[in-house]
Amino acid sequence: MSGCLFNIDGGYLEALCRGFKSSILKQSDYLNLIQCETLEDLKLQLQSTEYGPFLANETSPITVSIIDQRLRETLVVEFSYLRNQAVQPLAEFMDFITYSYMIDNTILLITGMLHKRPVLDVIAMCNPLGLFEQMEAINMTLAPSDLYNAILIDSPLAPFFDNCCWEQDMDELNIEILRNTLYKTYLEKFYNLCKEIGGATANVMCEILAFEADRRAIIITINALGTALPKEEYVHLYPCCGRLYPEGLLALGRASDYEQVRLVASRYAEYRTLFEDLNNLDGWSLEDKFSGYEAKLHARSFMQQFHFGVFYSYLKLKEQEFRNIVWIAECIVQNQRNKIRNYISIL
Repeated sequence: MSGCLFNIDGGYLEALCRGFKSSILKQSDYLNLIQCETLEDLKLQLQSTEYGPFLANETSPITVSIIDQRLRETLVVEFSYLRNQAVQPLAEFMDFITYSYMIDNTILLITGMLHKRPVLDVIAMCNPLGLFEQMEAINMTLAPSDLYNAILIDSPLAPFFDNCCWEQDMDELNIEILRNTLYKTYLEKFYNLCKEIGGATANVMCEILAFEADRRAIIITINALGTALPKEEYVHLYPCCGRLYPEGLLALGRASDYEQVRLVASRYAEYRTLFEDLNNLDGWSLEDKFSGYEAKLHARSFMQQFHFGVFYSYLKLKEQEFRNIVWIAECIVQNQRNKIRNYISIL
């Protein structure tokens, strides 16, 4: 019965998203890409996949940045179509997906203001999925601490700034604390939204968002070790919606070195293997391991039907695919053939 009700408003878009997912590159496609000797070869090889002639209008010599930009444009077109067709509650769910990109863009703008960069140059660097109307009104002569009252208070991100403290003299550390505070609030609100939607959406998305919350808590702790940032400050940046909450987060807050962080993560089976695998000489960092595990979660979300998680997972799988293609392209340009296979397998 729930499937029938879901299909009234969401069935067509879910089916369309699953169709988009079938275009994701397979392992055989990657084996062909890593054989390319030049970016022109890579361009021709990509044309033989579902991407088609998306680089056909680009003149030689093609660059890695152009490839990255065109890849992201294809995703924006697909996501915008899905969002424009969506009705509530899917529309709100998809809006929440874009909020993370708005946070990244906002932090990029604040950093640009700090370094007195031209506003048009900074906006050109922003993720198109996270653009919002108020960005066009930003004046780089404003102090970063004045940005909220002048611009952001009218943006979709306004509710996420409730717990943020704006310093009069913003520096790189304060900006990073602001980023993590915004992400903490964002993940907790997104997690609660998925629980309210319920059903398969809650089952799939809460697992994915819980992992994202735990990953951020672990990375925040590792990055803060050995710095001047007091523990009482960075423990407040931990999202409280992951598997580590609450006991694991308390233990992370007491960790004083990397080994203690590893011991805390090892209490959880899915994270234990990620830290243990670091002993293998495969060239993967901890963040690479996290990305690989995340890709598996997103691929697994397509095993269930009648839920909104496929929209989020498709977006994240495509972004990982873009990073893989860009990695291969960079290895070709820099002649680093020995590292070209160090991409994250998706399917």
